[in-house]
Amino acid sequence: MLEQSKAFSGFSVDDIEGARKFYGDTLGLTVTEEHGMLELHLGSGARVLVYPKPNHVPAEFTILNFPVDDIDVAVDGLAARGVTFERYEGMEHDDNGVQRAEGPPIAWFKDPAGNVLSVLQEG
Repeated sequence: MLEQSKAFSGFSVDDIEGARKFYGDTLGLTVTEEHGMLELHLGSGARVLVYPKPNHVPAEFTILNFPVDDIDVAVDGLAARGVTFERYEGMEHDDNGVQRAEGPPIAWFKDPAGNVLSVLQEG
């Protein structure tokens, strides 16, 4: 029934302008705005709706994962743009915040609204 639908995901933020700057300027994504909401255009061709919500509560799970060829280059580049990486209790992280012990190398960070994102190395 919906297999042909061009479905998309979305999440809330408490500050649309702050989100636009973060996703567009800091992360370098193409961001469009319409009707007070943002649309993130991802490299895969997918789109994600970002909408304002006055009583926004940050997601406690990863809402967007960005696969990269070289996590160290990605982490260094994001850190140079002011991104701070999360360190979770019970997990081993290297000096840059990359967790390498389980699964692919991954580093988590938050957007200005507190939503969790990640970069992870493919391959």
